[in-house]
Amino acid sequence: MPLVTTSESGVPIQGPSATLIYDDWYPAMRTDKLRKGELATAMLLGIPLVLGRRTDGRVFAMRDSCPHRGIPLSVGWFDGNRVTCRYHGWEFEPCSGRCELIPSLSSHDHLDASKIYASAYPCVERDGHAWVFIPGPGSGKRSQGVQPTAPELAKFGERYRTAFLTADLPCNVDHGIIGLMDPAHGPFVHQAWWWRTRASLHEKTKRFEPIPEGFRMSAHAPSANSAPYKLLGVYGQPVETTIDFTLPNRRTEVIRCGDKWFSSLTTVTPVTASTCRIDVIAAWNVFYWAPFLTPIAKFFGAKFVRQDQVTMIQQAEGLKHNPSLMLIDDADKPAKWYFALKQSRLDGTGKHPLDGTVELHWRS
Repeated sequence: MPLVTTSESGVPIQGPSATLIYDDWYPAMRTDKLRKGELATAMLLGIPLVLGRRTDGRVFAMRDSCPHRGIPLSVGWFDGNRVTCRYHGWEFEPCSGRCELIPSLSSHDHLDASKIYASAYPCVERDGHAWVFIPGPGSGKRSQGVQPTAPELAKFGERYRTAFLTADLPCNVDHGIIGLMDPAHGPFVHQAWWWRTRASLHEKTKRFEPIPEGFRMSAHAPSANSAPYKLLGVYGQPVETTIDFTLPNRRTEVIRCGDKWFSSLTTVTPVTASTCRIDVIAAWNVFYWAPFLTPIAKFFGAKFVRQDQVTMIQQAEGLKHNPSLMLIDDADKPAKWYFALKQSRLDGTGKHPLDGTVELHWRS
């Protein structure tokens, strides 16, 4: 799927920036791109990263900058154990960032190279992604015990299929996230015979409840006007879905139909303060034996994500001029909760915008 990030005239689009949330995990890239002995680059929260996989299989992420003269480490060498700067040959253990060798040191030097560190970030492999923990600026080395657990897609058995999708968005992470949780755009952005049409608009009522650093759309029957959900009716059992949103950027959905299930984790990750990327990871055991199901699912999923991407590109054209914006009730209530949760985390107050179960109504 092409990742379009420019206007039709070819001019890069960038909307206003957003305040970023640090001290959390973000997906940097797919780990199938990390081959032993090779380096790859990514950008998270405006930080240039170099990633790789050590000989022992462990993935790592470092700031793509040598602490000596600032040249990108990604233009150097990696032998599977050490990253070597191509400027002066300094060698670094990539998981810790510790300098192991400075070739220019002579017998007259008293500098202990092992006391020098390049910036290295905690990095783990989950569901085919390299997740990187990004601490706040100036926070120094963070205790391993303080870090939250890296996210992982929920699965309900050992036999399942998986798929993933990704797309760049030319807007800041706030616009990407409130677009992700917006319940009213479906019949307009995602009009298609295999999803829903504008003619299918009807009133809906959903219950929401608070969860730590987020909120949950309580377990409910999926939308009757969404064709994919109707397919689960062939199993002859009630279908139930639960949708969570948690800071800093995660939407999880679990659909259950007896012992059949579908699970997805969608993230909107800030690449810079004014651009972001959407990643979708999914797993399922529904129609497990159906031939070609995974490529079919990816084909329609890519069309779905592409519709969101095009809408964000079009929205970014308007956002360049800093227009006045508004949020309404009830369809925009989740967006209001997101901004309140984010501000609470940035302020350190821990205040939650929901003090109990809330019922919202909208048409979609």
